[in-house]
Amino acid sequence: MTNKFSHLTNQGSAHMVDVSAKEETLRTAKAICQVSVSDEVLDLISKDNLPKGDLFSTVRLAGIMASKKVAELIPLCHPIAIDGIEVDVAVTNNLIEITSEVRINDRTGVEMEALTAVSIAGLTVIDMVKSVDPSSHIVEVKVLEKNGGKNGHWINPK
Repeated sequence: MTNKFSHLTNQGSAHMVDVSAKEETLRTAKAICQVSVSDEVLDLISKDNLPKGDLFSTVRLAGIMASKKVAELIPLCHPIAIDGIEVDVAVTNNLIEITSEVRINDRTGVEMEALTAVSIAGLTVIDMVKSVDPSSHIVEVKVLEKNGGKNGHWINPK
């Protein structure tokens, strides 16, 4: 049995991919998470009056911290040294939009670090607003773009 999934052996067992023969290259990934919140939450954010404090700084820090823990959270991810990460938070209509861009010079991709950054940042938004808006929820999480490695540059078409 042969497969297209690098994390599976030919027998179908999960394993960590050996990347030792790969060349180190600059690799980047961008991801996004959108969190739906109520008008009341948006009003409190605009007045910097959320009960739990400064949403923007807290969410950015949560995303940065999460990106550095991926190998501890996702079983088959390689531990990597992150060279740079940007986490941005913006309000668009009734959404809190979190984007991340993670950069490394390594042998493996960095999209899981970008996705984890925005996912945990999105959960942090929900934690910070749940007392005001218990219906807040994540609408979408996805990779927007990645670059580097043998596949080169890729942009999400959706």
